[in-house]
Amino acid sequence: MDLHVRYVGDDDPEKCTARRLARFDEVVLHDSDRATPPGLVLDPHAERALSPADDAERLVALDCSWTSADPESFDLDGTHRALPFLVAANPVNFGRPFRLTTVEALAGGLYILGERAHAERILSHVRWGETFLELNAEPLERYADCADSSEVVAVQDDYLADE
Repeated sequence: MDLHVRYVGDDDPEKCTARRLARFDEVVLHDSDRATPPGLVLDPHAERALSPADDAERLVALDCSWTSADPESFDLDGTHRALPFLVAANPVNFGRPFRLTTVEALAGGLYILGERAHAERILSHVRWGETFLELNAEPLERYADCADSSEVVAVQDDYLADE
């Protein structure tokens, strides 16, 4: 699956996981002046959850600071899906739900879409990548076993109720 990132550039370039992935030829970066190709867009404001039923050749993420992640920022062509509950492993937001870096978001999406090896590969480029998979092992497996978005939401609700 091709990975594309709309790069806003409003965060610390030294900590930017999208730029790191681009250095390893894992993603194609698109600045805000160039059109990002349409695909399956990871959008926290989307009305439907990402599920294995979503079929795409291209996964698209937005790399921006959480302070500027408003709905208008995600105005990208494609099918928009929200990631279900996942916990960050990155040093800045460790343990905080939904505060994922770009590499965590892409890896979570890949895992749910059945691309576990691809998720592991991109996470290998950050020292806390394996920790992300360990922290989210149970929910990722459960989400990946779902048939559609409504099942993902039900699993998310069940998982959160257990916590």
